[in-house]
Amino acid sequence: MDPWLVWLIVSGALAVAEIFTLTAALGILGAAAAVTAGTAALGLPLPLQFVVFAVLASLSLLFVRPVVVRRAGSAPTAKFGVDALVGRPARVVSEVTGAGGRVRIGGEEWSARAYDDALVIPPGVTVDVMEIDGATAVVYPRE
Repeated sequence: MDPWLVWLIVSGALAVAEIFTLTAALGILGAAAAVTAGTAALGLPLPLQFVVFAVLASLSLLFVRPVVVRRAGSAPTAKFGVDALVGRPARVVSEVTGAGGRVRIGGEEWSARAYDDALVIPPGVTVDVMEIDGATAVVYPRE
């Protein structure tokens, strides 16, 4: 079997293993094996292929992996879905009590209930969305 084909198989195996581990290390080694397969296809002798692989793998693991891990581990900066509604202002459409009511958040009308069961919030008042409980916005009046 040609050496370039062996390197390509090793590269594919490392890429598949990376999918299951998500460590970034195996993916980087797979990329180094793929580049080494290219050098093997160009006719580089086997000992030099190992040198190419070792140098690429070492440099990539030292310099690329820390950047990848740091970027992958950072929390998302944008909120999506109902998480994006928490903290937004809303306008009361129909009286909101601890039992229920309706508010308009952005352009959408939501069922709502007051954060405090003793509160009665009349229509037209601006409230803050404290949380989303299922399909119900839990609101508190602005002061």
